[in-house]
Amino acid sequence: MPTRKSIGTENLIGQNIVLLRKRKNLKQTDLLAHLQVRGIDINQSALSAIEGQHRKVSDRELLAISDILGVPLEALFSPDNL
Repeated sequence: MPTRKSIGTENLIGQNIVLLRKRKNLKQTDLLAHLQVRGIDINQSALSAIEGQHRKVSDRELLAISDILGVPLEALFSPDNL
């Protein structure tokens, strides 16, 4: 997996989503499929931008991601608490 060249400043949770997603052994495509089932229609580049902290995250996306990953919202901000 290539390393990211830079980390953005558009959100605080991007890197934590990556960590939690990998802990669940989910690929980006898996997470995208789960999001789309919940009516969150984003593509792979948008998810990459969220994970790279180059895109803001909507409240609907935030709730869906925490539900899919099976963690409370707070865990998206601090995954070490799990």
